[in-house]
Amino acid sequence: MAIEVFNRQEEKFIITEEVYRNIKPYLEEYMEVDDHNRNGNFYTICNIYFDTPDNEMIRKSIEKPAYKEKLRLRSYGIVGSRDKVYLEIKKKFDGSVNKRRTPIALEDAYHYIRTGQKPEVKYLMNDQVLNEIGHILHRYPMLQPALFLSYDRSAMFGIGDKNFRITFDTNIRTRRYDLSLDKGNYGDPLLPAGLWIMEAKLNKAAPLWFAEVLSRYKIYPTTFSKYGTEYRQMVLRRT
Repeated sequence: MAIEVFNRQEEKFIITEEVYRNIKPYLEEYMEVDDHNRNGNFYTICNIYFDTPDNEMIRKSIEKPAYKEKLRLRSYGIVGSRDKVYLEIKKKFDGSVNKRRTPIALEDAYHYIRTGQKPEVKYLMNDQVLNEIGHILHRYPMLQPALFLSYDRSAMFGIGDKNFRITFDTNIRTRRYDLSLDKGNYGDPLLPAGLWIMEAKLNKAAPLWFAEVLSRYKIYPTTFSKYGTEYRQMVLRRT
């Protein structure tokens, strides 16, 4: 059984494409690119976020409580109904992020969310994570697909510390229709052209060299949620 559990701190930054081009050579001195980026291309991540009809989960999240959680379905590129995706719980408590996920067939994931009937546990699936998702479905019995969100990503890992990871997300797209991972990768842009999200994921303090890069290019941390930003934009459009 594949245990897919991540515990870490996360810091986010909004940068321009120009800044990305400038800092990339410095990062490459201490980091190596993700296997998916070996050819120089970005890879695509697609997500479906689940919520109640009145958006209870995201409304609670943007109020910045001490504890918050999200349930989402993730694929790498466009998939078919029997292809493997990841059903994920993302929790945040007191600044620490815990992500737990299990591989599952796309149609089985949707059936579980829709009916609450736990699927048969097959090879590589994480039974404990499925049970935790069941508790969320019990607390939020009206969960349904709420948002499609995708982006193109480049990722790097520390050469001496594989737990230190930096990701760059660009071309963030969202839609609140055709809410399935097999419907295509398209939507409205979340951010103005040229703005990227850089995220540092780490289990301990960031290395000194990284702090020096941030200082040199005047890159400052910010609070940012892709789902939360889309929700705020949707509310503004309706007012």
